[in-house]
Amino acid sequence: RPDRLNAMTVRMLAEIRHASAVAEADPRVLGIILTGAGRGFCAGMDLSALDEISASGEVSREAPPALAADPGDPAMGEDFTGVYQYFLKLRKPVIAAVNGACAGLGFCFALLCDLRFVDRNAKFSTAFSQRGLVAEHGASWLLPRLIGPSKALDLLWSARRFDGVEAERLGLADRLCEPGTTVSVAREYLEGLAAKVSPTSIMVI
Repeated sequence: RPDRLNAMTVRMLAEIRHASAVAEADPRVLGIILTGAGRGFCAGMDLSALDEISASGEVSREAPPALAADPGDPAMGEDFTGVYQYFLKLRKPVIAAVNGACAGLGFCFALLCDLRFVDRNAKFSTAFSQRGLVAEHGASWLLPRLIGPSKALDLLWSARRFDGVEAERLGLADRLCEPGTTVSVAREYLEGLAAKVSPTSIMVI
């Protein structure tokens, strides 16, 4: 949804989980790259979806039947049923290619990936505190482990905006990429892994 900076809908959440399950089960897949269409990575949850949740007082997790995620491996079991944290259960490398605006739930998805390759012009914000929300979807657990407690508190408390250059300085970005190259750099990295290292070693590590 590039016209909405890829703001998430309930269907999109189901689509991402379904695509992740398909990739996990496909032996031809070396790794997974999560990126956004157009000029943004993900601006968070779509505000109209949040309005619906506020009006109804409940969150619908119902995925369309065609998107029921079957990881094809009983070992993944209940760990794959979570709405977001299933990313941590995927056994193949997952790289966030952050190509633009990354905020709220989009920020959380970037945290849940194994590595973050970031466009130097990307714009980040945790966003939650400015909307009267807490650090959701594992952000309060993951962010301090990536950049340290005090730096994480600054980003979570203030919800200030920062760019890809600062993301690298903070330790949030694992690669700082030139504009428009995040996906190609991530792909090259995964191809290098495929050529040089053991998939089993990667999975166990």
